[in-house]
Amino acid sequence: MASLVQTRVLVIGGSSGIGEAVARRSAESGADVTIASRSADKLAHAAESIGHGVRTAVLDTGDNGAVERFFNDNASWDHLIVSSAATARGGMRAMTLEDAYASMDSKFWGAYRAVRAARMADGGTITLVSGFLSERPSAGATLQGAINAAIEGLMRGLALELAPVRVNAVSPGMIDTPLWDDMPQTRKRELLAGAAKHLPVGRAGRAGDIANAVHYLMITGFATGSVVRVDGGGAIA
Repeated sequence: MASLVQTRVLVIGGSSGIGEAVARRSAESGADVTIASRSADKLAHAAESIGHGVRTAVLDTGDNGAVERFFNDNASWDHLIVSSAATARGGMRAMTLEDAYASMDSKFWGAYRAVRAARMADGGTITLVSGFLSERPSAGATLQGAINAAIEGLMRGLALELAPVRVNAVSPGMIDTPLWDDMPQTRKRELLAGAAKHLPVGRAGRAGDIANAVHYLMITGFATGSVVRVDGGGAIA
């Protein structure tokens, strides 16, 4: 397996949650890590928490001009991870079309813009983050399932189009991250505990679980066009 020592790693969405965990795992493995997101404050806090000389870059993947300028102004990357997303929750008829469009733009088109503009080193890797709803849809999360499936379809095509750059996806299940912090803490605990009861592993996922899967895809040279599901058995339960 390859090493991340002295490789250049960019984590878009690296200021919290899964992205921050990926950045931490990469930095601890000797990589030169840059985290990017829209919030300078969150980036600064995450960089201080991670340490290891992590760099920061304010970047909005909804702004294609800014995305292109960022990649043009930087040297090529050995590894790119895109985990940033903001998607609305709710059923199709309960959600406004504006929220649906914004969700698709954030998670799918945000990743598309980043990968389209990215300058990658030979033998580099790109890892996208989808979600297990692509395989096991929920009546209350139809849009999220469709977006995740679209990301996985994009990944497979890119693995052919961008070769020898390796392109993969990690598909998380229910993960305890700040994504859920917009709901009351009591409700969040109930949600995670309820999910854990139905999982073979008996607990909700942690951001570090997903970081381990991303790390595996970065250092395993025979992995491309693959979806690694890390859902505690949610897709089969």
